[in-house]
Amino acid sequence: MTVLGIADPWIWSAYILCILVTLLCIIYGVLNWNKGADEDI
Repeated sequence: MTVLGIADPWIWSAYILCILVTLLCIIYGVLNWNKGADEDI
């Protein structure tokens, strides 16, 4: 089975994992954008 011309499933699973982790980091950053900004130092 080839996906985008890549025959090894470990390679394309690593690409998918990188994309998922990137999306998770973006979602986490958006949700916690200004958290704690109101605290006085």
